[in-house]
Amino acid sequence: MEGVADIVVVGAGIAGLAVALGLHRSGLRSLVLESSDSLRASGFAITTWTNAWRALDALGVGDALRRQHVRLEQLVAFSASSGSVTTRLSLRARGKHIGEHEVRCLKRNLLVEALAKELPDGTIRYSAKVVSVEEAGTVKLLHLADGSTLRAKVLIGCDGVNSVVAKWLGLKVPAFSGRYAARGIATFPDGHAINPEFAQHFGTGYRSGMLPCDKKSVYWFFTWTSDGEDKEMRKDAARVREFVLSKMKTAKVPEEVIHVIERSELSGVASSPLRYRSPLNLLWGDISRGNVCVTGDAFHPMTPDLGEGGCAALEDGVVLAKCLAQALIGAGQERSEEHERRRIEAALQKYANARRWRNLDLVVTSFVVGIIQEGGSWAMNMMRDEVLSGLLAKKLLSEADFECGNL
Repeated sequence: MEGVADIVVVGAGIAGLAVALGLHRSGLRSLVLESSDSLRASGFAITTWTNAWRALDALGVGDALRRQHVRLEQLVAFSASSGSVTTRLSLRARGKHIGEHEVRCLKRNLLVEALAKELPDGTIRYSAKVVSVEEAGTVKLLHLADGSTLRAKVLIGCDGVNSVVAKWLGLKVPAFSGRYAARGIATFPDGHAINPEFAQHFGTGYRSGMLPCDKKSVYWFFTWTSDGEDKEMRKDAARVREFVLSKMKTAKVPEEVIHVIERSELSGVASSPLRYRSPLNLLWGDISRGNVCVTGDAFHPMTPDLGEGGCAALEDGVVLAKCLAQALIGAGQERSEEHERRRIEAALQKYANARRWRNLDLVVTSFVVGIIQEGGSWAMNMMRDEVLSGLLAKKLLSEADFECGNL
């Protein structure tokens, strides 16, 4: 079977749904191909900084998500070796470009559900895994795992770090940072007493964090530099949790941190390697070519040290939708195939130019911040805790002080 669609989005994650909703709000229909048999609403949480709220507002889902999550008031950084506070920073400080900052920790399932439910019925096609892309004149021919094919005038890859579309563009496989992350959510049916703040603890070779999502759930994360621990451990949720607890129990952290990790259901604990796109690949690689482009992790996988991966994906969605809408809806009466092709290519190139430097900055800064935060030597830890802690915290806000614009 062969189908035809004007705009095809590969992947129904945060990036793909943001693009599709941005296009829908702009008056353009798209088809989203999702390899899973249902919406991938499982997962943990993402720190949603001010720049992401601007994008969510542009997409029309910001207020609904605000009502479901608590606003974080401050960031507090601790030394895991001494237990002392190294930095306090208000998360309501005013930025240079976006007014007062706004930070929440969003449950991923609520975010993707909020984006998906605003799309017209039939926008998402499930069990539709793209296995290869082929040139077919002015369109792209997508080959799916079930043997069917689909012709697309515009192809947008939002299919994650192992992106088929990014591979077609010639982007390299994301590099391994030498670090891993464990994540989890603890649920408190009767409520919790965790303060509405972003708490971070910095140790030797690791960083941990804890943020409440709402009045009954708390998200935690733990990143560490691999030191040859058992590889099989990282595949077992129970062993991952015990590994994290072993680090936390020997550090000077509040008991509530340990309690939250212990409270996490094993189904709510997972670990993964931290990967990133090479800066040179971001700088010189093809983010778009002809009528094909990438967004989200297919474009700019990054380490989580700024908490900007999902936020940048939302920015991508708004900017890309706006570029395509201006090209296609503003095409006027001249709608020849060649004219439309040129307008599409120009729109995707405009998007690539707008997003390349922003995402390059996020990838590089996140990588460097991660190295500093996890420390290593005695001298590095002292420099981090005594000198750089405040600067690192302020960097989180400065990167969030960004306006992607309206649709």
